Amino acid sequence: MDFKLFWSEEAIRNLENILDYLIERWSQREVDNFKNRLSRLLDLIVKNPRIFPVSEYNPRLRKAVLSKQTTVFYEIKENVIYIAYLFVNHQNINKIK
Repeated sequence: MDFKLFWSEEAIRNLENILDYLIERWSQREVDNFKNRLSRLLDLIVKNPRIFPVSEYNPRLRKAVLSKQTTVFYEIKENVIYIAYLFVNHQNINKIK
């Protein structure tokens, strides 16, 4: 089954904030590394969306750890994968809805 990938507005804002932070504090190489890791993770999710565990905080979401600092939360609905949040792990997990 082919899955389509959609980003929530919240996830887009999360990504923009993360990239702004990386651009401010790290080198372009680190920014590119983050983008590449995210792209590989999203490719893996699209190919096999059930590979990552269900979130213990919100059972409708799955949780894919991108790095020690960042987790991607997504939802599967039929043949669509919705990226719900890119979560910076030092935040309060109760923000996940």
